Amino acid sequence: MNRPDSDQPDQGANQDDSVWLDLVARLESDTVAIRPDSAAPAPGEHLPTGPVAAAPEPPAQPTFRDFDPLGLAGTPPAEMSAAERQARPGNGADGPGEGPRDYDVDDDGEEFVPEEPPSLAGTDPLTMLAWLGAVGGPVALLLSAMFWRSAPLLAIVGIVAVFVLATVYLIMKLPQEKNGDDDGARV
Repeated sequence: MNRPDSDQPDQGANQDDSVWLDLVARLESDTVAIRPDSAAPAPGEHLPTGPVAAAPEPPAQPTFRDFDPLGLAGTPPAEMSAAERQARPGNGADGPGEGPRDYDVDDDGEEFVPEEPPSLAGTDPLTMLAWLGAVGGPVALLLSAMFWRSAPLLAIVGIVAVFVLATVYLIMKLPQEKNGDDDGARV
């Protein structure tokens, strides 16, 4: 493996430190950076030097526009008044509206009544025990972890075994073949 010598200083860390110090110095400065869209000096024009440049006047209070790189501080869109919105055509006063909620639902007056679920009394007892083990196993493990911390290992292994066996039984009981005429939709 190639490893750098531990005696040599990390060059990347020194570069990161210099970049960080430069960033901090620019943020702590009192001057506002020139925006790219503001009037910059022409290429042949130089900024004044000498005694005038040595004593700059204090900068104006910066506004949000000075610190808006995404251009979000533009003028807000004009909002119509309530009277203008009422006078606008298609508001529902002079005819049907065009909005998604401006229509009548075709309702035949018949309410939906779901069918009665099948009774659990007619279920195969082995299937009912398998569902009890598949759902009750993780619940029993959670409760034993919370309230019965000193549960014997045999009880924990037994709960896990019941869960695994019940889940395998339920999976094996699933239909093996798909009915070709059934597309899975049920009305």
